[in-house]
Amino acid sequence: MFVGFGYDVHKFKKGRKLFLGGVEIPSLKGLDGHSDADVCIHALMDALLGAAGLNDIGHFFPNTDAKYKNISSLILLEEISNELKKCKFSINNIDATIVAQEPKILPFVDTMKKNISEVLKIKKERIAIKATTNENMGFIGRKEGVAAMCTVIIRKKRWL
Repeated sequence: MFVGFGYDVHKFKKGRKLFLGGVEIPSLKGLDGHSDADVCIHALMDALLGAAGLNDIGHFFPNTDAKYKNISSLILLEEISNELKKCKFSINNIDATIVAQEPKILPFVDTMKKNISEVLKIKKERIAIKATTNENMGFIGRKEGVAAMCTVIIRKKRWL
């Protein structure tokens, strides 16, 4: 078994859609970034890559490459899943936390789990997504952005 940890943060920007966990969430502002800036999926991808001993998402999807401009992070997650399969890894479980003062995340968690489970081809029961606020402290508490953290366990497939 191999453990990976991922972290991502993006600031809010007016005029963008907000995506978290592959779900478009109603909001007056989205997250600023080259892709759709989905911090939950980005933290998940870095956790998976770290567990597998691979480079980070910036290596695979540089923000200087126009083909990734505004791309759905679920598409990027599928590419990371394919990288793990090439290395003979399977995903055991995912534990993600989204830190946001707003919006409220709970109504969207089931859809986030569904999206991730479909892309990674794992059961929803192996995915935990939680949300918390920053108790009105720091940039998150001032509603300037959102952060996410993710821990994963993956397994190396063995051939008998």
